[in-house]
Amino acid sequence: SGHASQEELKTMLNLVRPEYFIPVHGEYRMLRRHGELGVAMGVDPKKVLIGDNGQIFEFDKDGGRKGGRVQAGAIFVDGLGVGDVGNIVIRDRQQLAQEGMVIVVMAMDKASGTIVAGPDLVSRGFVYVRDAEELMIAAEHRVDQVLEECEMQRIKDWTTIKQNVRDALGKFFYDKTRRRPMI
Repeated sequence: SGHASQEELKTMLNLVRPEYFIPVHGEYRMLRRHGELGVAMGVDPKKVLIGDNGQIFEFDKDGGRKGGRVQAGAIFVDGLGVGDVGNIVIRDRQQLAQEGMVIVVMAMDKASGTIVAGPDLVSRGFVYVRDAEELMIAAEHRVDQVLEECEMQRIKDWTTIKQNVRDALGKFFYDKTRRRPMI
């Protein structure tokens, strides 16, 4: 586990013989027990300092004591960014991890608004395509239906078509699997 045994801790306390003792690793109850061990090994109980995460300990010619606090806790890292991962990014990553995603690949002629290639569906973390081939074929048919509906309603705006496909596929997958992949 990475935690030293009680005998190993005693050995270190005997070797170092600290004037002040600050247990720093583990839950509060573990810190407390480690502090009690320090006292049992000869450290003055007034010089055993136990703090929470972020606690500052100050030392000067008059001794050591608890000082102020600094912010401490989980820090999210996103590539080169440290601590600046937004809530939306976290929520999207949780959804991807739990529900997976389905990518709809198709090409639209911008001038005419007609679909010239696709739709093809790619699943990542949602279903294994070989095991769910019928589901994915049915999903592609559902996308075809939505595209036909858009064509009959003379919808040529890419944003609207995309939203209609996303909404219909989201409902389709939920009805069939009770899961909500990102689309």
